Amino acid sequence: MHIQFPPKLKSDALRLVALGGLGEVGRNMMVVEYKNKILILDCGVLFPRDGEPGVDLILPDFSYLVNRLSDIQAIVVSHGHEDHIGALPYLLELRGDIPIIASRFSLGLIKNKLKQFNLKAKLIEVKAKQTYKTGDFGLEFVAANHSIPDALCVFIQTAAGNILFTGDIKLDQTPLDCRITDLNHLAEISKKGVDLFLVDSTNAEVPGVIPTESAITPALESVFHKSKGKIVVACFASHVHRVQQIIDTAVQYSRKVCFVGFSMVKTMGLANQLGYLKIPQGIVVDLKDLDNLPDNKVVLMCTGSQGEPMAALSRISRGDHTKIKVGDKDTIIMASSLIPGNEKSVFQVINDLTLLGVEVVHNKNSFVHVSGHAAQTDLLYLYNVVRPKNMLAVHGEPRHLVANCKVATEAGVKNTIAALNGAVIDLRNSYAKRTGQLQNNYIYVDGRAVGEIDEDDLKTRKILASEGFITCSVVIDKNKNKVASIPQINARGFAEDISVFDNVKQQLVVELDKYLKNGILETSKLSKVVRRTLGIFIDRKLRRSPVIVPIVNIV
Repeated sequence: MHIQFPPKLKSDALRLVALGGLGEVGRNMMVVEYKNKILILDCGVLFPRDGEPGVDLILPDFSYLVNRLSDIQAIVVSHGHEDHIGALPYLLELRGDIPIIASRFSLGLIKNKLKQFNLKAKLIEVKAKQTYKTGDFGLEFVAANHSIPDALCVFIQTAAGNILFTGDIKLDQTPLDCRITDLNHLAEISKKGVDLFLVDSTNAEVPGVIPTESAITPALESVFHKSKGKIVVACFASHVHRVQQIIDTAVQYSRKVCFVGFSMVKTMGLANQLGYLKIPQGIVVDLKDLDNLPDNKVVLMCTGSQGEPMAALSRISRGDHTKIKVGDKDTIIMASSLIPGNEKSVFQVINDLTLLGVEVVHNKNSFVHVSGHAAQTDLLYLYNVVRPKNMLAVHGEPRHLVANCKVATEAGVKNTIAALNGAVIDLRNSYAKRTGQLQNNYIYVDGRAVGEIDEDDLKTRKILASEGFITCSVVIDKNKNKVASIPQINARGFAEDISVFDNVKQQLVVELDKYLKNGILETSKLSKVVRRTLGIFIDRKLRRSPVIVPIVNIV
């Protein structure tokens, strides 16, 4: 990607810098800049894919902000999903007093997250239809429907122009919590003039409208009616609406509900405490009480719908869970959609459960999930209500962004922008255009290490996993300038017997002696000889490219 630095921001212009969420599903973070002050929209993480072994999380690249932390006015959070709040602790470690503006439920999730990092922050609660001012940024909040309570659209007013940000959004007309996306409020905002509309693109390729959450109730009731054993439901810990459906259905079929997994227990406790979850007295039981209940009288709500290896469902599928075992009378409901990149892990979990004899109900064979993102017709409604002058597609892979721009064009939006992370978009005189492209790296979290591993490290890990690992120990006699003994080779991850390397040992001696006769006794140069000689041999003989670690001792 060509890196182009933007011109200096003019005093009558507004600038957006995408630090995440453009070209990927996750890591959502947008910088809005006006008069040298910064407002941040969301600060989320991206979860690792198959090609990133050992990585726990992927953060936005904060490089653009490092020297401008004092310019940040606030962080506005659209909703509480991890891909919108997960990176907050890492940014707050750079500057801990940045105000965070969010709805009640989102702030509850943020508080829990900050506790895990021993952090405190200035938290400002806002509600739909409320206005708030921070510096030169005027904010107005609009109720948005999504797969989590209390989601908000954000209208940002400045003297240089107005921006409307959907966050993640859908237009469910009969949601379980009766909180619809407030199209009337959006129409009122439209009258104030929306110069730039930032629109969720996740389902922009999907024709039609997204069904209501209420529509999946018959499918859930059918599963409960037929099941003769335990029912295990896997969904996101934040999907309070789905958990409420399961609780309601469990009551109907006289089953107790058990929350399994740290994040599920924590989030449902918060949702219940704040009044977003209605739990009848005596319906919820503790995991330790399951042994006292027959299998056909329990429902387990757990995490792991994306195949996360340490989540409850994955451990159940491998037979590793200490408390929960499943068999041929039991049913698993995977009540969520696939996040791109997780397909392999999810299908592995489904296969493992199938081998255990479990009936696995998922979105491909039953109507047990609806998406939390607007489809094409939904998006058309939004564009027709808002009537923006310019549109920037956000939240999605490149195909989603382009599809969203096509929908906007169909709705009559004259200027649409599909850009990638690092893009700089300037809004001036009611016209938005790309003015630069900054470098935007993945910042990997690996245990306690943040940003310390890079693409080369991941490449090495992938080679270790697929190609194997070899050490070659060589002793050099510096007085005689020759190899003192036959090199010792150890290999891991090879099906072949270790004797396959016997032929290369003498070749290593010959190649090293060539350098030693010329008086070369530098460990680094002799190590290169070992690595090159072994590499050529293994490539020709075994068609492999392992990690080779030479150990050269000069005595």
